[in-house]
Amino acid sequence: MAKLYFRYGAMSSGKTTALIQVAHNYRERGMKTVIVKPAIDSKGEDKILSRLDIARDVDIVAAKTDDLFEILGELKDQNGALHCVLVDEAQFLTRDQAEQLFRTAVLHDIPVICYGLRSDFLLQGFEGSAELLLLAHSIEELKTICRCGRKALANARKINGRFVFEGDQVAIDGQDNVKYESLCGQCYYAYKDKNVERDAT
Repeated sequence: MAKLYFRYGAMSSGKTTALIQVAHNYRERGMKTVIVKPAIDSKGEDKILSRLDIARDVDIVAAKTDDLFEILGELKDQNGALHCVLVDEAQFLTRDQAEQLFRTAVLHDIPVICYGLRSDFLLQGFEGSAELLLLAHSIEELKTICRCGRKALANARKINGRFVFEGDQVAIDGQDNVKYESLCGQCYYAYKDKNVERDAT
C-alpha cells in the first residue's frame, strides 16, 4: 500500500529543493509524477521556486474547492499509472484536501509526499499541516538553523526589515515587502519581547 508522507520544516530548510530533487529522481527513471501547489501560493504563478533559484513547472495549481482525490484519480486513469504525487506549500491545503491526499495514497495506491510549514509566524498551526500531522503515515522534519546557530523552528515575519507579530496568517514571502526568517525559540521570543517594548513606548 502506498503512503502519505509529510515533510515539514521552517523556512529555508530546503523543502522545495528536496521536492524538485525527488521529482527529478522519479522522472530520470521514466516514472510519472504530478506536482501540486495550492493556488494561494501566488509566488511563481504556475511554478515552484526554490531559494537556490531552481524552478519547476507545476501540474496542478489547486483552488480551495478542488477535489484532489478526484483530479488525481482522473490523471491516473488517463496516464495508465502515476508513480508519485508531490505537493509544495502543503500548509495551504484545506483540511478536506489533506484528507483527499490520504485517500489518494490509500485508495489509488499512489505515494503522496507533502512538503510544508508546520506553524505560522505566530507559532499557530496551519489547517493543512494540522490534518497532515494527523493522517500522514510518515512524518519527517527537515532542519535548518537560526542566526545564533541553534535549530530553527519559528517562521518569523518581517515587513520592511522589521519583525512583526500581528497580521493575517497568510502573507507570501517576497510580496508587499514581506520576508521571513527562521529563528530558534529563544531568538523568536527575544525579538517578540523587543517588539512589545517598542510598541509600549
